[in-house]
This record gives sequence, structure tokens and C-alpha cells, in this order.
Amino acid sequence: MARPPTSAAPSAESISYRGFWDAVASEFPDLRGALSTQMYRENEEWLLRSFLPARPRLLKTDLWDECKNTRILQWAASEGALAYGVDIALPMVRQARAEFPAGALRGVVADVRRLPFPAQSFDAVYSMGTIEHFADPERALAEIARVLRPGGVAIVGVPNRFDPFLRPLVVDLLFRVGLYDYGYERSFSRPAFRRMVEQAGLRPETQTGILFIPGWLRMFELFCRHRLPSLTRLAEATVRPFVWLDRRTASLRRFGYLMVCVARKP
Repeated sequence: MARPPTSAAPSAESISYRGFWDAVASEFPDLRGALSTQMYRENEEWLLRSFLPARPRLLKTDLWDECKNTRILQWAASEGALAYGVDIALPMVRQARAEFPAGALRGVVADVRRLPFPAQSFDAVYSMGTIEHFADPERALAEIARVLRPGGVAIVGVPNRFDPFLRPLVVDLLFRVGLYDYGYERSFSRPAFRRMVEQAGLRPETQTGILFIPGWLRMFELFCRHRLPSLTRLAEATVRPFVWLDRRTASLRRFGYLMVCVARKP
């Protein structure tokens, strides 16, 4: 089977990405416990229940959620998945491993654009909010396709350029003034992202989404929890109507701020 060129030295660009995410891993607070994080987790469970095969060999393309957010890979492992994960930041990998029972996460430091696995290694790849942080997400999609076995499923989520609550515009403004803690981030239209997935050699089967909630509202809740705890109840009250709506009208998720393409490798 074909193998990636793992022996080459990392590029200066890759080292720059690692430095940024090393700092994030060390300094960013844990988002577990927030009402919007619970909504995020419920949406992710719905995605995985809907589209993953039973007991898959599953690769996740970053480990942010596993130590800072929804713990969705832990949930997938509890449902029978064999859990693999990569992250560009060593501190993130270490923190994620500590969140699993010993040996339950096969986590390694790697760039999603250069995965250290043979071709056709996985039944499924889950990538949610990862590839948009790179200037060349096409390379990441090509790697996702390479490591999938024929018939395998990729679930890939990226920011929705046409989010009805204008999250990409808010993110762009915050990034320009140095107030967006997640670094560089692109957004995509649905047709453009579908074409990217097809060009990577995958066959799109379903396009949906998650997190039908104003992105700035989730940011506000998280900010209050960690910087202004006296306002946490107020922030949760503003989030609660969207949680209620999400649980009763799942069709709205298609218009959420993370656009999702479910694709299969021919």
C-alpha cells in the first residue's frame, strides 16, 4: 500500500501552525459544560449515528474536541469505534490521551495535510472544523481520501459562508483586530465545497450542517463562563431558545454555521 512521505522535514509553514496551536492547547480553557457545547455534542452524535458504519476504524483529523470541547471521539469509542486521532499540536495530543482510558486513543502528532498512515487504513474519517484553518484545505481533503478504504465514509464540516447569522463576517472582523482565538479560518459556499470534495476523489452523498445558532452568541456564552461568570445565567438564557429549536426542528441544522458534506470513497 502507498505511504505518505513521512521522512521529509516539516515546512516552515507547518512549524508556524504548530507553534500557534501549541499555545492554544496550553492556554485555552475547557469549553465543556457550556450549554452551546452540549448542543454541539448532540449535533455531532446525530451526525455519527446517521452516517458512520458500525464499529468503524475511525480517524479524527484534530483532537481539539477531545480535550477542549465536545469529547465526541470518546463518545464514538464508547459506541464501538476504534479511535484514532491526529493533531498538529503535541500538547493537544497529550491532553486528549489523558481524557481516554489508557491505550484507548491511538493519537499522534501530525498535520492533516500529511497523514502518517498507509492508504486505505480507515473505514471512516471525521473532520469537523479543521481544514478551514489551513490555507490549502484541498491537500487535507486529498489526504482524507487517500487513507479511506474503498466504500469508506468521510464526514467533513467547514464554516458555512452563507450562515444566516453572519458568523464568517464576525470571525473575519475579530481576526483582523486580533480577537479571534482560533486563528486563520476560511468559509465556503455549499457548491464550492462540494466541488472540492469531488476533486479530492470522494463522492458526496449528503450535504447537511450543524449548529443553527448565532456564532457570536456561542462566543458570548463561552466568554461569560470564563471571564464574566456573573453573566453566565444570562448568556445561557440567550442560548436556550436555540437549543430548544434544534431539538424539535432538526431540519434547521442544514443552515447551521458548520456546513457538512458526507462523502464516500468509490
